[in-house]
Amino acid sequence: MTLDHDSAGEVLAALADPMRRRILEALAARGEASASTLAAGLPISRQAVVKHLAVLDAAHLVESNRRGREIRFAVRPERLDATARWMSGIAADWEARLTAIKRIAES
Repeated sequence: MTLDHDSAGEVLAALADPMRRRILEALAARGEASASTLAAGLPISRQAVVKHLAVLDAAHLVESNRRGREIRFAVRPERLDATARWMSGIAADWEARLTAIKRIAES
């Protein structure tokens, strides 16, 4: 999966909120969970968890599956992996530029 600039923006915007990062971490640790289960371990209401999950879902960072009356959420690692690769590419480009500048400065 490659990441375009719009997708990167969606992911980074979703991850900008500390509570969404906590929710994502909780889901990663559990494998999957309902909004109620997540809310029980967080200092926010179930409704707030649902709103955060909607943002994470819109960024394709979580997926939901209905089991009877319950909706369970799980992390979608593909988007996170693609974002990490994109960021590593940017870091590698900057490192190469800094190395070139250092060589020029030292010569």
